[in-house]
Amino acid sequence: MADLLRSPLHDRHEALGAKFAAFGGWSMPLEYPTGVVKEHTAVREAVGIFDVSHLGKAVVAGPGAADFVNATLTNDLGRIGPGQAQYTLCCDDETGGIVDDLIAYLYDDERVLLVPNAANTAEVVRRLAAAAPEGVSVTDEHRDHVVLAVQGTRSDEVLAAAGFPVGHDYMSFVLATFEGADVVVCRTGYTGERGYELIAPNAVAGALWDAIVAAGAAHGIAPCGLGARDTLRTEMGYPLHGQDIAPDVTPNEGRVGWAVGWKKDAFWGRDVLTAEREAGPKRVLRGIVATGRGIPRPHMTVSLTADVPVGEVTSGTFSPTLRKGLGLALVSSSVAPDAEVGVDVRGRREIFQLVKPPFLDPSVRED
Repeated sequence: MADLLRSPLHDRHEALGAKFAAFGGWSMPLEYPTGVVKEHTAVREAVGIFDVSHLGKAVVAGPGAADFVNATLTNDLGRIGPGQAQYTLCCDDETGGIVDDLIAYLYDDERVLLVPNAANTAEVVRRLAAAAPEGVSVTDEHRDHVVLAVQGTRSDEVLAAAGFPVGHDYMSFVLATFEGADVVVCRTGYTGERGYELIAPNAVAGALWDAIVAAGAAHGIAPCGLGARDTLRTEMGYPLHGQDIAPDVTPNEGRVGWAVGWKKDAFWGRDVLTAEREAGPKRVLRGIVATGRGIPRPHMTVSLTADVPVGEVTSGTFSPTLRKGLGLALVSSSVAPDAEVGVDVRGRREIFQLVKPPFLDPSVRED
């Protein structure tokens, strides 16, 4: 993995005995010696800390920057104000497919911070830069900042002990300082638990990690890798780009149409997506839960009967919380949303129930 990018915290993860994996062009910790299940449980019951520095960072700045972003990405920035964040989509204008899903942080009319997925950052920046009007810049800051996710029921206590502001509203952010550096403290995350994501310059990455780990010692903080991040997000039914949503999947198909400002005059893909919405998509992303012992995995065939395939699993795992197999699948929209289906699990037809995620109640929005 010598050609992969490394987090500024790579040495910290090595010292902790992390197992690394390639993800989005980066070498990132997959799990630590305690294992995925214990890391997962730490987040659900106490608090975990993730290094997610592989996530993209791009700044759109200049007069009319917010209006420009609003005319290209799907969600309506007019619904939020400065200091708030919003889940949104970058769609292809001709096909409506999802180029990426990302978070937009609105500073003011002239500055928007975008956090795309690692593998898609360059493409999102390319599309925005090509379309930007005179005076609006699109800057890729992908490698310049560390991103730490502190997630779990005790995240407030940990960050407060480390000297950071906490308690602000879900999907909002505040600015703080750490060792003279600006830190964005965002009440966002990808686990379904209450938590925060901190964005800071690489120069303070190690000290910031150490400070949060030290502050969390009394609260049972656990370093967590991408393995636990995946099981946590799957339990919430959160889609992963490149698996559940992709350039060949539209927001209507991926059940993320709630992140589309349908009443806006303009966004990439508006015409084709509006037409598809009116006609109804031919396939939709559904949750699947095992009625037996089957564990779904991506690309397994979903069928109504043994010889009638109706879709494919896109994400699947064993849920450490519910102790059963569950996941997401793209299935024909003709299939009833609560139907029983079969999944081909290594040659055995295991029965699953279609459901509407999340698979457990989220605490992410709790005050």
